[in-house]
This record gives sequence, C-alpha cells and structure tokens, in this order.
Amino acid sequence: MSVFSNRKVAAAVRTKDDFEACLKSQADVIFLIYSSIMNIEDYVRRAHQAGKKIIIHMDFVEGVGKDRAGMEFLKSIEVDGICTTRTGLIRPAKDCGLITVQRFFIVDSHSVDTAVESIRIAKPDVVEIMPGVVQKKIREFATKVSTEILAGGLIEYKEDVDAAIEAGATAISTAKRELWDYR
Repeated sequence: MSVFSNRKVAAAVRTKDDFEACLKSQADVIFLIYSSIMNIEDYVRRAHQAGKKIIIHMDFVEGVGKDRAGMEFLKSIEVDGICTTRTGLIRPAKDCGLITVQRFFIVDSHSVDTAVESIRIAKPDVVEIMPGVVQKKIREFATKVSTEILAGGLIEYKEDVDAAIEAGATAISTAKRELWDYR
C-alpha cells in the first residue's frame, strides 16, 4: 500500500502560514520541515482532523530525541512517520510502526552508490531523492530499488511534477503552495 494514496503531491511545510494553507489544500501528506516538541501535538491533531498524514522531519525537529525514545514519543502522539537523512533512525522508527522516509542528496555518481547501499541496509518505506528535478537519477533509482521514490527539492512547476512522476517517482514534495492541488 502506498504512503501517498491517489495524490501525487505532498506538502513540504516550513511555516505556520504554510501549515494553515496546507490544511485547505488537496495534499494528503504533510512533511513538517520545522517543528518542536512544543507544537507537534497540535500539528498532528489538526492534520488528522483534515484527513492528512503528517511526517515529521527529524533532522530539524527541536526537543525530540533522535533515538528510540524519541520515536516512541512521536508514535504515542500519533505522528504518522518521520523523514531523515540519518540511516540510523530508520530501524527504530520502523520498529515503532512509523512510516519512514529517508532523504538523499544526489550530487554525483558516488552519492548514488552510497544511497543505494544505505537503502539496502535500512529498508525505508520511501526514499526521497533531492533535488527532485534530476529525472535521470530518479529513473536509475527506480530500476535499482523496489522502494517508493519521493522527489523533492527545486520542484516549482507542474512540468517538474510531471517529469519526476514519468521518471519513476511515486510522488513529489514541494513547498510551492500552487502545486499542492495539482495531480
């Protein structure tokens, strides 16, 4: 079962204003980029009331441990999943029943090989390839791994969304509000 249902655009939310706009959008998955232990519960409650999944970016969340106890806390407040660049957080999050999204920045061919090996070891539910406008690399990943691929970063136009999906991405994430209702 896909993390992304029928929608192909997930909302990358960086501010409170973005969050408010996202709640009114058709996006059904929220990637909460910046948050803290002080506001996560409210974001989770409101996202779920709006019928949306909420995934917390662990690399930027403040006040939540980057360890098993942190994952257990997030699960206890009904967070749907985490996003991280850290391979070591994937297993504890999966063990707690959280959706796992592992983010990779692809800058050269070595980073592709490193990412593929990390995916084989950690087995995240979804892999986010950044920047998301690298269709050739998305296509390469799609042929090498059986994990859903989320394209993120620098996706600013409908054509970027379409190109990433055509290349093999399951969905894209973007902070561009204009795209949250697309596809």
